[in-house]
Amino acid sequence: MENRLKNKNTNNADVWTAIQHLHKAIAAGGVDPKLLALVHLRASQINSCSACVYASVTGGKKAGETDERLHNVAAWREAPFYTDAERAALALTEGATRLQDGAQGVTDEIWEEVNAHFTEEQIGAINLEIALTNFFNRLNRTVKEPAGQTWG
Repeated sequence: MENRLKNKNTNNADVWTAIQHLHKAIAAGGVDPKLLALVHLRASQINSCSACVYASVTGGKKAGETDERLHNVAAWREAPFYTDAERAALALTEGATRLQDGAQGVTDEIWEEVNAHFTEEQIGAINLEIALTNFFNRLNRTVKEPAGQTWG
């Protein structure tokens, strides 16, 4: 796959500043970076964004995530490697990412489970991670960003 963009507007300081601020806001939410990597990975798998799947695995490993958990996040419901809190975050990720074709989205049951495990500040950070991941997934799928490449 070849990237459709030859110049990714890396000189647009306003865009990169805004993205940096979003990353800072997510980090300030007090959520374990390993969980954020799992959230990023699951949303990217759903959206078939190879560049973000690659980035999620790389980031997860840097945060200390195991290969076993990274490889099994696609089947998190059946895999024994995740805590109840992680399962709640992954269900939220799927609900918030799968909004097409009449999908239920985030049900009250999912929301209640997330609230049982996280503070409002943490939920805000997880939601922002989901939204930012979906943003990047859509950009990367549109321009055909190949796995292993980086923005900027």
